[in-house]
Amino acid sequence: MSFSWRRPFKWGNADASNAPLETSMPHSQEELTDGSLKYTLEKGGNDSRPAYQEVTGAPVERDSPFGYSVGPATIIFLNISKMIGTGIYSAPSGVLKGTGSVGLSLIYWALGFCTSIASFSVYLEYAAYFPNRSGSDVVYLEQAYPRPKWLLPTAYAFHAVALSFGSGNAIVLADYIFRIANHIPSPWEVKGVAVAGYTAALFCVMFHTRFSYWLSNGIGVLKVMTLVFISLTGFVVLGGFVPRVPSPQANFVDPFEGRPTPYGLTLALYRIIFAYGGFDNAFNVVNEVKNPVKQLRRNGFLSLIIISVLYLCANIAYFAAVPKEDLREAKQIAASLFFTNVFGTSNAVRGFNFLIVLSSFGNIIAVMLGQSRLIRECGRQGVLPFPRVWASTLPFGTPLGPFLIKYALNMLMILALPAGDAFNFITDLQIYPSALFYLLLAAGIYVVRYRRRRLRLPRAEFRAWAPVIIFNILANLYIFIMPWYPPEGGPFAGVVSFWYATHVVVGIGIMLCCGIYYYFWVSLIPKIKGYRIRQVVINVDDGAAQTHQLIKVPVEELDEWDASHDAVGRALGDRGGSRDSAPGV
Repeated sequence: MSFSWRRPFKWGNADASNAPLETSMPHSQEELTDGSLKYTLEKGGNDSRPAYQEVTGAPVERDSPFGYSVGPATIIFLNISKMIGTGIYSAPSGVLKGTGSVGLSLIYWALGFCTSIASFSVYLEYAAYFPNRSGSDVVYLEQAYPRPKWLLPTAYAFHAVALSFGSGNAIVLADYIFRIANHIPSPWEVKGVAVAGYTAALFCVMFHTRFSYWLSNGIGVLKVMTLVFISLTGFVVLGGFVPRVPSPQANFVDPFEGRPTPYGLTLALYRIIFAYGGFDNAFNVVNEVKNPVKQLRRNGFLSLIIISVLYLCANIAYFAAVPKEDLREAKQIAASLFFTNVFGTSNAVRGFNFLIVLSSFGNIIAVMLGQSRLIRECGRQGVLPFPRVWASTLPFGTPLGPFLIKYALNMLMILALPAGDAFNFITDLQIYPSALFYLLLAAGIYVVRYRRRRLRLPRAEFRAWAPVIIFNILANLYIFIMPWYPPEGGPFAGVVSFWYATHVVVGIGIMLCCGIYYYFWVSLIPKIKGYRIRQVVINVDDGAAQTHQLIKVPVEELDEWDASHDAVGRALGDRGGSRDSAPGV
């Protein structure tokens, strides 16, 4: 495979001759070619450095249609609000059961920080390569694996739109509202309140971008204060100042008593990853952050430090106030046992239930904010139908299309699926494809580095350490492989009543179906019908936003079409975008 420069680079002045390529070149239409891959130099309006991206990626929006409202506090609390959902309140029981001992349980919570910071470093290096693109995973996969064209974007778009749900937090929110009211609800009462809660969250984010960030930040502050209160109360208990807890240090006398199992350790790790999930949420809004690499490096890392310290302190508090046997067999969340043992009053527990409601509501908002940008990038790649709908920010300056599609799918999940195995199965089904994509992301760093060396591009503004990347690859490989390992009680002794690995097989089947669909859509049908797929840049909202649209170009018109468009899909001579009317795919 060979590479070439389309035309020589030109520097603005003689003093810039030794400057890094991407920092000293003015924005232009220069292209780099590496075999079949073509890269264009793009510059966003978020004060990031000019950066090269492969041309099949969605066009860079030089001015973010959402503005630049994401500052240090919003970066911190976008991550924190997504991480603090119900995980830290519900996961400790499952982690203790899986690890078998208090000591190993605490080590696993510390390990969660290690796995998260390793993944965070990988995301940050990707952001340094592509600092003017929001959407995190979908952008980084698209750029790490641009060939076959549109394959990974197609697979990830299906995963992002159809298999990522926030309905679980809506169900938890509804359940705890009824606990506050001391009412045992029917299934349809829970569904009704869950729908109302998710609808309220939608109305909080769909009308004004800056307000939605302010609301997320405010709820995030309350979440942190809640965990600080639990942690401080736990240390008071541990000091022996709470008569209701006669033996606060009993769980720490022999902390490693107990025997873990491979299946239990895997489930425990999944719960840890669930609790830390959200450390990457701010990467979904990179193009809304001024000087994004510096801000994400500083404030994203700070959010992880805050969460890790609070998670460890909260777990110490639980172990100080709740006997490990009660915690291991808990039918209610760990923090509820903690409040009951420490305060012993229904009012205290009712107040805690309100905090769980608030935490779930804040998590829904944080997920909607991040996921809407990710889904929008899927649409701007052109692999989803109706690209204008996904890219548009009308009428409120928010990603209304992504908001509404997520709302509709979550309503379907809440209303159509019964509680129990079906709901748990769908939830588990999200995990396995995600593990595959995370593994590809971790390995993709080396792919991107290799291609940049071939093109003689400079090092990124941030570069992850090799041991950190290798650890991240191994951790994701473990998560990808270990779900096949059966539980001790046999293949039907998992968390569902049917075969324990059903979600794994179905997840693999879905990815294979995406591959088959891709082959028919991109290769077989175009050959039979005599056309080829090309991408074209179209303006949306009078040029405020841009997106790719994949169109059908008859074979006899290919030469003419290619001669009149650049590699990105813009009509030659049109710097802002194209309005081609060729039929969409």
